[in-house]
Amino acid sequence: MNAHTPTFVTGASGFIGGSLAARLLASGRRVRVLSRRTLPALEKLGAEVVLGDLHDLDALHRGCEGAGSVFHVAGRVGVWGPAADFFRVNVDGTRLVIAACRTAGVRRLIYTSSPSVVYHGGDLSGVDESAPLCTRAPSAYPTSKAAAERLVSAANSAALATVSLRPHLVWGPGDQNVVPRVLALAKRGRLKIIGAGRNRVDVTHITNVVDAHLLAEQALAKCHIKSDTFSAATGAGAPAAAAARDPGGNAYFVTNGEPVVLWDWINELLRGVDLPELTKHVSVATAYRTAGVLEALWRVLPLRGEPPTTRFVVKELATDHWFRIDAARRDLGYVPRVSMAAGTAELIAHLRRSG
Repeated sequence: MNAHTPTFVTGASGFIGGSLAARLLASGRRVRVLSRRTLPALEKLGAEVVLGDLHDLDALHRGCEGAGSVFHVAGRVGVWGPAADFFRVNVDGTRLVIAACRTAGVRRLIYTSSPSVVYHGGDLSGVDESAPLCTRAPSAYPTSKAAAERLVSAANSAALATVSLRPHLVWGPGDQNVVPRVLALAKRGRLKIIGAGRNRVDVTHITNVVDAHLLAEQALAKCHIKSDTFSAATGAGAPAAAAARDPGGNAYFVTNGEPVVLWDWINELLRGVDLPELTKHVSVATAYRTAGVLEALWRVLPLRGEPPTTRFVVKELATDHWFRIDAARRDLGYVPRVSMAAGTAELIAHLRRSG
């Protein structure tokens, strides 16, 4: 990609979007980011901040103008809230991003989806991209992301090449959500092992997630814009070999490729920061019933914030959810370069330094 051609990133105030924007800037790319607030750290690195949100058509058009690639990372995340809010941001917002790309003549759209799009309430063990997208879930997040992914896939064309990535439970230094939330609950004594505690889960280091996004961009360019040249300065390693299959319109699971026993990994983190390990268990049935009661109370009263737990969270913490990444390896040249062992040691050191 031409370093002088703008690249537009939505969701740059978040963990994935911010890390991606920083990597692009470090490689010498010209970067615009969409944000509802100023982002001094990225601006210091040279990013141009376009103030607005996914429903600000003027901001989207300014961000897409002259851009070669758009990384659409922004979205409504969480496990609680009105379904309409999730669909307004994740589905309607994605539809507007696609329209802005078409109007501006953007050639590549890389969408950050979620493995939860194949949620069905049970174990997901070694699932690949043939799994059907979900239409029902206890939370609107999976169904809204699935609907958005359908839009992105349908938008793929010779003029606008699209791809969706499904990174699972992203973690690493700078994460303000996954690991910090678990540690905070454990510290307050509000976390118990659900079920037998032997369920296997994929988690994905932020470096690998950013690599996957850059490799997806390169794969789209190779297949759809033959005249483009590629720079090895992306930080994602050597350019991928020619993709075995055109990735346009496809979705790919992105993980570390090393499923962990979830509760063992959590206890490893707790030991690393000198917090007591989790030893108490609660049955899946009890946890699910309790979550249902809490959800009902929060809806009826209604109470502020979100319930202490939800049925969706219980299922996520009690079941297997690990995925095959063969397709990403084959089509994108994706190889996870930060292992679980190295990444966990790095994270524990970071947490200890930061207190």
